[in-house]
Amino acid sequence: MYCGVAGLPEGMGKLKSQRDLKREYKERRKPAGVFQIKNVANGKVLLGSSLNLEGPLNSHKFMLSIGRHRNEALQKEWNEFGPDRFVFEILEVVKVSDDPNFNLEDELTLLEQIWLEKLQPFGEHGYNTDEKIRQA
Repeated sequence: MYCGVAGLPEGMGKLKSQRDLKREYKERRKPAGVFQIKNVANGKVLLGSSLNLEGPLNSHKFMLSIGRHRNEALQKEWNEFGPDRFVFEILEVVKVSDDPNFNLEDELTLLEQIWLEKLQPFGEHGYNTDEKIRQA
């Protein structure tokens, strides 16, 4: 069987494009930035940051859903209020620059300081226990 694409057997063109898509996905720049998990019932937040935002957000959702989140206060209120009372939001993504002096980690550190100052996610305002919010 042949398809009309340069005489290749059926499916070969599709396999190549799937392989290309996987390669492009792996090579793409992952967004770095600051996120929050917000309890809309009481306004409390867990502030976090990462050089790859996708990983921690998915991890937090999963750990909360199975009742095993390391932040006991957040897990307790997740269980009490229910998942529909929490939102997961990316607050700001690091704007990457072509400047040779640009340092992604330094830029993320600056964003962390700005958002910690702005939200003060401690005590009655949040679930953070210290100012170290960066996650792998």
